[in-house]
Amino acid sequence: MTRPFRRIAGVDEAGRGPLAGPVVAAAVILHPRRRIAGLADSKALTPLQRARLAPIIRARALAWAVAWADRDEIDTLNILGATFLAMRRALLRLPVCPTHVKVDGNQLPPLADLSLGCTAEAIIEGDARIAAISAASILAKTHRDAMMEALDCCYPGFELAAHKGYCTPVHLEALRTRDPSPQHRRSFSPVRVALGELPDPQCELPLAGTGTES
Repeated sequence: MTRPFRRIAGVDEAGRGPLAGPVVAAAVILHPRRRIAGLADSKALTPLQRARLAPIIRARALAWAVAWADRDEIDTLNILGATFLAMRRALLRLPVCPTHVKVDGNQLPPLADLSLGCTAEAIIEGDARIAAISAASILAKTHRDAMMEALDCCYPGFELAAHKGYCTPVHLEALRTRDPSPQHRRSFSPVRVALGELPDPQCELPLAGTGTES
């Protein structure tokens, strides 16, 4: 008799740090007999490698799901709470119920009320150590990147397709010259600076040639 295998769902997110856009989470249950070569933390892969692996993961995984929390939810809950919300949504969207959940990081989202009937653990650097979490990180990253490229068409001038909403010099300069878009996270300090709710650190720098010289 063949013993049933454990359905381990790897869970990871993309987009906690950016100033704009949603935070996206993915959950993946890999099939034990459909190996996928090249899985790694999405941050260690090039965009071309992620683009190659994402459809393979979707085709070979036993089950996968992607979900997100939007800008309003990030500003209401804070980024950690919104990340946990996206993870919960991804797990609930899985068409197959996992027997165990492995989440990247040092904290688990609240799962008791989801009635998944499975165990769970948080694994530091799990996206580099656990294949299912690596797969989830790739799906979350590629899905969010595609969302940001689509949003760039809706909110031109910020180059969201290039930096995906992260806090780059180009992004900060755009925030100094135009109003934040509806996708910008109002609870993040650089956006609050752009809205005039916080002082601009650049304006507080001492002028050259002033002050006491030794």
